Amino acid sequence: MYTPRAFALDDLPELHQLIQHTRLAQLVTFGEQGLLASHLPLLLHPSEGPNGTLHGHLAKANPQWRDLQNGSEALVIFAGAEAYISPAFYPAKAEHGKVVPTWNYIAVHAYGTAEVFTDAERLLALVSALTDRHEGNRAEPWKVSDAPADYIDGMLKAIVGFALPMERLIGKRKLSQNRSPADMAGVRDGLAASVDVRDQTLGQFIPQGVAE
Repeated sequence: MYTPRAFALDDLPELHQLIQHTRLAQLVTFGEQGLLASHLPLLLHPSEGPNGTLHGHLAKANPQWRDLQNGSEALVIFAGAEAYISPAFYPAKAEHGKVVPTWNYIAVHAYGTAEVFTDAERLLALVSALTDRHEGNRAEPWKVSDAPADYIDGMLKAIVGFALPMERLIGKRKLSQNRSPADMAGVRDGLAASVDVRDQTLGQFIPQGVAE
């Protein structure tokens, strides 16, 4: 990921926070079938390894797990908030007109080589943890144990788990830091006034005060 210094995010706790807040990641590998990608919910174990470890699973029918098993380096993309930035947001437009559109966004790319596993006990712990995380805010959370045990046993036979230590992490926050403080304020106000909640969300991340 091309990351100019002004947009680089290097703080490990903040990288972990962005990973945790991204509900669906993209796993990309390269193998005998070329590039493959899957969209997956993942669990982050921050204390496993220097940069943390990602845990997830793929359908056994999905050939991508073989890339992981064969030692292919994996790229996991965590795409955060994003928004189109109109030149109309910049006070500089009225001053000299030398402005163009751009896109602001937050993203984290993680690289590593995964361990693949099919042990039923380990898979059960993984899917239970994933379920508990995403059911946690419901008034009556569903649990894996709510389903018949023989049904769950059959489902576990149809998936392959993996643990991916993050060997490299690249974070990027493109939030108009290369613009003047006045232009940054204009971006904040412009996004806040949007009827699109995605714009409003990204606007909350625009830095206050002097540009970096």
